[in-house]
Amino acid sequence: MAVDRSPKLKRMRRNLGLAGPIVTLSVGVLLPVLLSTAAGIVAIFIGRSSDTLIFGILVVSFMAAAIGGAVIVYVLLGRRARLARLQSDLLANVTHELRTPLAAIRIYVETLQSGVLQSDPPRAAEALHTIARETEWLEAMIDRVLAWRAAAKDRDLLELRAAPLQPTLAEAVERFRRMVPDDEIDLSVDLQPAGPVVHDAHSIGQAVLNLLINAYKYTSPLRRISLELREESRMAVISVTDNGIGIPEAELTRIFEPFHRSAAAASQAAGAGLGLAIVRHVMKAHGGKSQVESEEGRGSRFCLRLPLAEPDSGETPEPPDDV
Repeated sequence: MAVDRSPKLKRMRRNLGLAGPIVTLSVGVLLPVLLSTAAGIVAIFIGRSSDTLIFGILVVSFMAAAIGGAVIVYVLLGRRARLARLQSDLLANVTHELRTPLAAIRIYVETLQSGVLQSDPPRAAEALHTIARETEWLEAMIDRVLAWRAAAKDRDLLELRAAPLQPTLAEAVERFRRMVPDDEIDLSVDLQPAGPVVHDAHSIGQAVLNLLINAYKYTSPLRRISLELREESRMAVISVTDNGIGIPEAELTRIFEPFHRSAAAASQAAGAGLGLAIVRHVMKAHGGKSQVESEEGRGSRFCLRLPLAEPDSGETPEPPDDV
C-alpha cells in the first residue's frame, strides 16, 4: 500500500524555508557583529588613549544594539513561521472536515435525482434524513469557525439575560441528536432544577454542543455519553461524560489551547482544535470555569461551572482568576 508522504514533504519545505533566513542571519550578521564586538572589547582593555577607549565603547554599544535587533528579527521570523503553519493546518483540517459531510450529501442527492429510490419510500426517507443530518454537521462546523473568528477579534456580542439553563441545554441536545444516528449512541440527559444564570443562550448552547460533538468523535463504537445539570454551592454545573479514548495527563493543561490536538485525538478523528478553545472563551465571558477530569483509555468528564444570577440583578459576575 502506497504511503502519502506529501505532508512530510510540506513540513520539510516549511522548515527549509525558515532555515534559510536563519542561516543567512547567523552568518551574514551575527558573525561580523561578534568579531566587531571582540575588537571593541580589545580596544577598551588595551587602549591607552581616550580616543581608543571611546572607539571601543562605541563599537561594543553598536554591536550590542545590532545583536538585540538580530534577536528580535529571529523571534519575528519564528512567530511568522508558526502563524503560517497554524493557518495552513487550520485550513487543511477544516477543509477535510467539510468534505466528509459534503461527500455524503452529494451521494444521496445524486441517488435521489437518479430516481432509483422512487419505488422504495423507506430508503428515500432514510436518504433525506441523512442529508439533513450531514447538513447539521456542516452548520455546526461553520458556526465553530465563525465563533472562533469572533472570539479572536473580540467581536462576539453576547445577549445576556438571567434565565434557567434547562431550555438552552435541551436545545443543544436536540440539535446534537439531529446530527448523529440514533443507533450509534447511548445518550442520557439529566437536567435537574437549578437557579437562573445570566447567560447568552446561543454561546452556552454552542459550548455544550462542542463538548457533545467531541464526546461523540472520540469515543469507541459503543458510545455512551451523559449530559447533566445540577446546582452546587451557588453554581450551575454542566457536565458531559463519555467512555472515549481519554486524555493523557500531560495534555490536560493544553487541551483548551487553540489548534492544539493530542496525537491520540488526531488519529481518532479529524478536527481543527477549536472546540475546547471556544468553550474556554465562552466560560470566561460568562464568569465561569471549565474543568476536565480524564484517564487515558477510560473516558473524560468536562464540567462547566456558571455562577447563579444574583437576586434582582442582570449583571454578569467578574470572571475568576483561574479560568
